[in-house]
Amino acid sequence: MVVGILIAIAVCAPALAPWDPNKPDMKKILTRPSAKHWLGTDQIGRDVLSRLLHGSRISLAVGFVSVGIATLIGILLGAAAGYHGGVVDATIMRLVDLMLVFPRFFLLLAVLAFLKPSIWTIMAVIGLTGWMGVTRLVRAEFLALREREFVIWSESIGAGALRVIFRHILPNAMAPVLVAMTLGIPAAILTESGLSFLGLGVQPPYATWGNILNDGKDLITYAWWLTLYPGLAILITVLSYNLVGEGIRDALDPRLRQSGVGRAIRVGR
Repeated sequence: MVVGILIAIAVCAPALAPWDPNKPDMKKILTRPSAKHWLGTDQIGRDVLSRLLHGSRISLAVGFVSVGIATLIGILLGAAAGYHGGVVDATIMRLVDLMLVFPRFFLLLAVLAFLKPSIWTIMAVIGLTGWMGVTRLVRAEFLALREREFVIWSESIGAGALRVIFRHILPNAMAPVLVAMTLGIPAAILTESGLSFLGLGVQPPYATWGNILNDGKDLITYAWWLTLYPGLAILITVLSYNLVGEGIRDALDPRLRQSGVGRAIRVGR
């Protein structure tokens, strides 16, 4: 329900926002939360609620698009590695290992240092540096499924590699990928928020939760609302998507549904 509400808010943000999120008002600088400005205003008089609503569009868009890019790359490389094996598998997995050597956030900082920060750049860079986990998941599923009877039968009647991969194996390997996608969205939102907080993400005047936090970091002792409300928005969004991902994993894995094993695993972890 919370995820659905967040998506609805992001879609309807222009209609829900009571003020122009980018219009300054020098007469209302750092106004405290009131009936007119529910979440107060920032240091140049912009309405914080309107900026949070519009920021949800960018934050969620970055999450969905970047995860879509990472998932597409991960599926293609994981399927090739798991189905063909041999040199193809070894080459792709060494590439995965090479990418995992570098801490992702620092890799993002290094790449963005040479590129002009923008919404599309952030989406592309996060997606292009986040496909390794999906690749490993898909490869593992393909290794387990390629020796199954229905795959062997398909190959025996002359089905080509692409047909076997995309028609027979991949649909049966999508359950962990779906979970990885759901858990990847909050990770991408956190990454974008961190980059925007450091000034390397989406640039003003566009509002994101990260740059709203950045605007309020020096005024935290006075204008507390500039950090509290975007922080709560990030917390609620990330927690909700993580819980959805956990629920999908339990629902798709019958071993975790038996006798509440899934709950016990989460508590133990």
